[in-house]
Amino acid sequence: MDQNVNPWKANITNGMIFALIGIVYTLLMYFFDLTLNKVQGWVFMLVQIVILYFLLKSYRDNYRYGSISYSQGLGAGMIIFLYYAIIIAIFSYILYAWIDPDLIDKQLAFAEEQMLEKGIPAEAVEAGMKVQAKLLKPSIMAFLSIIGTMVQGLIMSLIVAAFVRKENNPLIDNPIN
Repeated sequence: MDQNVNPWKANITNGMIFALIGIVYTLLMYFFDLTLNKVQGWVFMLVQIVILYFLLKSYRDNYRYGSISYSQGLGAGMIIFLYYAIIIAIFSYILYAWIDPDLIDKQLAFAEEQMLEKGIPAEAVEAGMKVQAKLLKPSIMAFLSIIGTMVQGLIMSLIVAAFVRKENNPLIDNPIN
């Protein structure tokens, strides 16, 4: 176990575990027809925070001799989220392009319904739907999901790294080589 382990190598498994959980969760929501439910989105964010905590704790304990600084935790969290974002983007593309292309139409109808419920004028709704229709293409959605997931990952990593951080005493806790 090397104190200067490459975090990219060490966290690829964590990123894949995180992505697998995300894919399973997405498929469950898809099969139970809850993909447009806002509450499940908030629940999944809490689940992601808990999972990220355990993945960073695992990285700290297994690769960092039980100690990790805030910045190292933040960096490892972002690496995990980058792997997660890329895998989820590929999965999203497959879902929207091949598995269920009609899901985009459902999302467009849901967005239109939400705008009308808020009392937005019909002209504005029509203009908004034109923009939505251009953005809701599988390839664009996959690319934008990477950006959105990385922003979300930054926020979550900033929070979780504070709880995982554990500084060691260099005079006592330094491993003997």
